[in-house]
Amino acid sequence: LKLEMPTINLDGEVTVLATVPEVVQSLKSCAVTWQKLISRVLQEQLEKVPEGNGPLAEIDLWREKNATLSALTEQIKLPEVQKVLEILQEAESEFTGDLQIVLSDLKKHHMEAQDNVKFLSTLERHLKNLSAGTGADVISNTIPSLLNALRMVWIMSRHYNKDERMVPLLERISWEISIRVRKVVDLQTLFREDIAAAKIKVTEAKTTLEQWKKCYFTTCTQVEQSGSERYWKFDVKRLFEKTDYMASICQELHDVFQVTEELYNIFIPELTTVTENPRGVDKLRREVNIIISPMEDLTFDPFSMESAHDWALVMEEFREDVIVDIVKQIFVQNLKDPPLYKNHPPVAGAISWSRSLFRRIHHTIIRFQEVEELLATERGKEVKQKYLQVAKKMKEYEDQKYRHWRDRTEQILPLLLKDTLLTVSSPAEEPVTTKKSVCFALNFSPELQEIIFETKYMEQLGLPVPEMARYVALQEDKYLRYTSKLKVMLDRYHKLMDMMNEAETKLLDDYVQELWKILKAGHKRLTWKSVGIGEFIVQCTQTIGKFELLVLQIHNISEDISSKLRSIESTNLFKFPRSENGDKLPEAKEFFDYVKCEQVKDVVHMVRKYSAIPQLLIEVEGRVANTNSGRSPKLASYYAYWEHRIYQVLTQLIVKNLQAFNATVLANVPLLQIEAVISVPEVTLQPNASEIEKMTVQAIQDCVEVSKRFVRWMHGTCIECPPQHVKADEVVTFSFYSDISQSPLIIEQAVLITGNVNKLLASLNKCLNQWKKYDLVWKSDKGAVLDRLAAEKPACVIFDEHLQFYMKVAQEVTQRTLIKDEQFIRLQLAPLASVVQENAKTWVMSLGKLLNELAREELIRLQDEIQVG
Repeated sequence: LKLEMPTINLDGEVTVLATVPEVVQSLKSCAVTWQKLISRVLQEQLEKVPEGNGPLAEIDLWREKNATLSALTEQIKLPEVQKVLEILQEAESEFTGDLQIVLSDLKKHHMEAQDNVKFLSTLERHLKNLSAGTGADVISNTIPSLLNALRMVWIMSRHYNKDERMVPLLERISWEISIRVRKVVDLQTLFREDIAAAKIKVTEAKTTLEQWKKCYFTTCTQVEQSGSERYWKFDVKRLFEKTDYMASICQELHDVFQVTEELYNIFIPELTTVTENPRGVDKLRREVNIIISPMEDLTFDPFSMESAHDWALVMEEFREDVIVDIVKQIFVQNLKDPPLYKNHPPVAGAISWSRSLFRRIHHTIIRFQEVEELLATERGKEVKQKYLQVAKKMKEYEDQKYRHWRDRTEQILPLLLKDTLLTVSSPAEEPVTTKKSVCFALNFSPELQEIIFETKYMEQLGLPVPEMARYVALQEDKYLRYTSKLKVMLDRYHKLMDMMNEAETKLLDDYVQELWKILKAGHKRLTWKSVGIGEFIVQCTQTIGKFELLVLQIHNISEDISSKLRSIESTNLFKFPRSENGDKLPEAKEFFDYVKCEQVKDVVHMVRKYSAIPQLLIEVEGRVANTNSGRSPKLASYYAYWEHRIYQVLTQLIVKNLQAFNATVLANVPLLQIEAVISVPEVTLQPNASEIEKMTVQAIQDCVEVSKRFVRWMHGTCIECPPQHVKADEVVTFSFYSDISQSPLIIEQAVLITGNVNKLLASLNKCLNQWKKYDLVWKSDKGAVLDRLAAEKPACVIFDEHLQFYMKVAQEVTQRTLIKDEQFIRLQLAPLASVVQENAKTWVMSLGKLLNELAREELIRLQDEIQVG
C-alpha cells in the first residue's frame, strides 16, 4: 500500500511551483493515482468481515483495519506528500476537492479503527478466558467481569455505543458460550462417564448459560442507573433464544442422569447377593442401560433448535420407558410396607397406592398410543408388554389385600363390639392404699377404629364391605362422641385423683369408693353395643364434678391453714435492738432482754394463728362428715396429718432461728457491748464470760421453749388438751416442747452456738492479756512500797526511775486502741485504760509527795548541822 511519489523535481517555493504547468500536471496525475488507491483500500476495509463466529475475530478484524489505515495515514503525513497537496491547493486544481474528500474519509475510518481497537482490547483478556479457559469456575467468574467491561465500552466508546455495533458483538459472545457448553456436554462421551461427574457437568453448563443471561440483565440495570442516555434495549430473542434452549436441554439431561442414578441405586451390588433372583436383578440393570442407549448414538445435535422435534421424541420415549420401570420397581419394593396417603388406613391406603401407580403407567401408555411413531418402535412394544405385566400384578395385589381385610373384619368385628367401655390397672375391689391404686382407661380398640376408617375408604374405592362393618361405620360420629366424652371424663378423674395427697385420699375414702362404684359399670357391664353409654357418661361426669367441688373447697381451707403455718414458720424470734450510726450499743443484759421481750410479742401472734387452725379443720369436718365437733372419727387421720405438719413447722421455725442466731454470732457486725475492768488482781470482762454464756444459753432455751405455747390436740381430735393435774400442786400442759426439745437438729444448733460464743469470749480474754504488763499499777501495795522507800531513803535516781515508769504507763494507755469489735460483741477498753491511767497518776503523786518529804527532812537536817557548827 505504498503511495507512488512524483518523479518531477519539487525543489523551490510552493507558490512558484504552482505556476509551472508541467509541475501541476505531473502532480495532478500522481494525486489521481493516490485517490484511486485510497478509495480502493477504504472500500476493501469496509467490506471486510470477521473471520470466525467468536468475539475475538471481531477484535482481530479491527486490528487489521487499524494497521492498514495507519500505514496509509502515516504516508499522507510525509513532507513530500504534504508539499504535493499544498502545490495542488495553491494551483487551485479542480481535482483537489475530490482528493480532500477521500483523505477526510481515510482520517475518519482510521480514527474509528483506532478507537475500536483501544476499547475492544479491554475485553480481550476476558474473551480469551471465555474461549480457552479451563474449568467451569473460570467461565462463571469471567462472565460478570466481561459484561462489566462491555458496560464501560458502551459508556465511553464513540462507536460501540450503538445497537448495530454492540448487538453483533453480544451475539458472538453468546455463540462462544454455547460452543464451550457443547464441548463440555458431548453426549457421545458423557453417557460413558461416571453418572455423578456427568450430572456435575450438565449442571455447570446449565448454570453458565443461565448466568450469562442473568448477568446481562444485571448490566442492563446498571447502565440505566449510571445516568447514561443510551440504554441497553437490545433484541433479547437474538441474544438468548439459543442459549435458553440449550439450558433447557441441560436440565433434561440432568433429569435423565438423576433417574438413571436412582434406577442404578435400586440394583446395588449388595442386592444381587441377598436376593432370591440375582439373575433378575442383572436383567433389570441391563434394561436400564438399554433405556439410555438411544441418547448415546443420536444422529442429530440435541442443542440445535432445528432438531427440537427429534429430541422431544427421544425424551418422551425415555420418560415413558423409565416411568414403567420406576413404577414397577416402586411397586415391587413397597409391596409389604407401601407408603400411605395422609390419614389413610393400611389396607385401603395400600390399594389406593397401588391404583395411583397404575394410573401413572396407564396415563403413559395412553400417551404412547397418541404418538403412533413411538408405539410402532420395538422399544414401544416392549414398554406396552411391561405395562400389561405390571398392571396384572397390581390387580392381583389389590384383590389379595381386599379379601384378607374382608375375611378378618367379618371375624373380629363382633368380638370388638363386646369389649367393655373401660379397663382398670387393678381390681376395683382392692382396698385403698394410695391415691393411684385404681387407674381407669378407655377400652376403645384401635382395631375397631381402623375398621371404621377402612370401611369408609373401601366404599370410596368402590369395593363392597360387610354389612356389620357398614353399620358400625355409619355410627362413627356417635362412637367419636362417646370416646371423646369418655376421654374428657377420665382425664378429669385422673386429674382429680392426682390433686389429692395421701391424707386427703384417706379423708375422702367414702367419696372415692362411691365414684369407683359408678365407674365399675363401664368396666363390668357396658359394652360398645350397649344403649346406656350416654347416661353412664352423664352420671360419671356429674359425680366427678361434685367430687371436684368438694376437693377444691378442702384445698382452699388447706391453703388457709398452710398460709398460717408459713407465717408461723417465717417468724423471726431473734429481733435485735436497732443502733443508729454513732449510737451506743446496748449492754449484754439489755440486748438479751430486748430479744426476749420481742420474742414474747411475736409468740402471742403465732399462738393466735395456731389457735385458728382447729376451726378451719372443723369447717372441713362439716363438708365431709356433716358434723362440727372437732372429734369426727372420719377425720382422725386428717387431724393427725395436720398435727404432724405443725410439728414440722415448729421444728423448722426453731432450727432456722437458731441458725440465724448462730450466723449473727459469727458475723463481724457488733450488736452489743461489754467492758474490760480491773478486778484485783486480774483484768476481766464485765459481765464476765460465765454470765454472757448463761445469757446465751437462756436465749437458746427461750427460743426452744416457744413450742411450749403450742398445746397439743387430744388424740383423734383437733381440740387442745386441757391442763392435767398430776399432783395436787402440779399442772402439766401437753405441748410440742417435749418432742421438739429432743430434736437432734435443734440440739446440734444449740451446741454450735454455745461453742462459737465460748470461742469468741476466749478470744476476748486473750486480748486482755496484753494489759498484764501494766499490772504493777494495780497489783503493788502502794503503802508498803512507800514505807520501804521512806525507810531506805534511796537516791533521787531511784525515785526518777519509778516516776518515769508510771508516767510512761499513764501516757501509753491513752494511745492504745480502746474499742475491740469481734464478731457480734464490741469490747470497750476505755474504762480499763482510764483506771490504769488514774492509778499510774496516783503513783506519781504519791512518789512525788514522798520525795518532797524526804527532801524537806534532809534540808532541815542540813540546816540543823549548819547551825550547830
